[in-house]
Amino acid sequence: MSEILLEAKGLTKEFTLKNRKKVHAVSDVSLEIYKGETLALVGESGCGKSTLGRTLIRLITPTSGEVTFEGTEITALSEKAFAPYRRRMQLIFQDPYASLDPRMTVRDIVAEPLNTYKLCRTGEETTARVLALLHDVGIPEEFLYRYPHQFSGGQRQRIGIARAIALDPSLIVCDEPVSALDVSVQNQILNLLRRIQRERGLTYLFISHDLSVVRFISDRICVMFLGRLCELGRTAEVYAAPLHPYTRFLLNAIPKADPAARYEEKPLLHGELPSPIDPPSGCRFHTRCPYATERCRSEVPQLRPIGARHVACHRAEELNH
Repeated sequence: MSEILLEAKGLTKEFTLKNRKKVHAVSDVSLEIYKGETLALVGESGCGKSTLGRTLIRLITPTSGEVTFEGTEITALSEKAFAPYRRRMQLIFQDPYASLDPRMTVRDIVAEPLNTYKLCRTGEETTARVLALLHDVGIPEEFLYRYPHQFSGGQRQRIGIARAIALDPSLIVCDEPVSALDVSVQNQILNLLRRIQRERGLTYLFISHDLSVVRFISDRICVMFLGRLCELGRTAEVYAAPLHPYTRFLLNAIPKADPAARYEEKPLLHGELPSPIDPPSGCRFHTRCPYATERCRSEVPQLRPIGARHVACHRAEELNH
């Protein structure tokens, strides 16, 4: 068994609106992330993926539950006590256009975390560290004093990656890091992320709605629907034989190269995506699931082991027999 880097238990995050209604963004999530792996977190837009990612690294305070990172329960730590752990957990943002300060040069953007933690004694040492980081992500030395608007989207994401690895983190949350990029550029960034992970021993939580990207980069996959986990397992196994109905629908939606497959009749989801303000009782997927029973409507399914997988479905064995 691999060593656990981060573990969440019963993690819940609710946001209270002005009308006092609550958005149930993340509900009772428990998972483990192992050292050196890429765990993908997938699901439709609005299902709580980004909120969960930010809550795991304490950019968002959970409503309840706990997170253990490198053997320490970090949820209740003071900001001062948490500071050494903060630098070990970094985030790569979705939008390379919005994540870089347009008033700062590349040198200052990448140097910012180094300066925050006072890791360099002189300006010359800082510049040398920044140049090494930029070289590592494929940004030429002569671009050091350029501004973000002078770069392409792919180059800006490379700069964001350089900033994320500046503090030698052990965990990086990659929040849709290639979704705003052209397909050819996506491949370059994904290959860069894999190389950096291999060379630096990094662990990734890779958040995405693109299942083709996830299949390429992840070791394990975690499927999320309306704030709850549906299925968790090794990527190859989940793609080969999904056990949760929602996972099956997601995979069926991937375009296939085989022309014959275009004419296959695919099962459709019922109804509209429920609101996280008023989520359904029982299994949150039951309003869209063609296999739902009365038990599904009344009882919340727990994430339980089925073989090497974990699945939150009352009928998983029956439907996949």
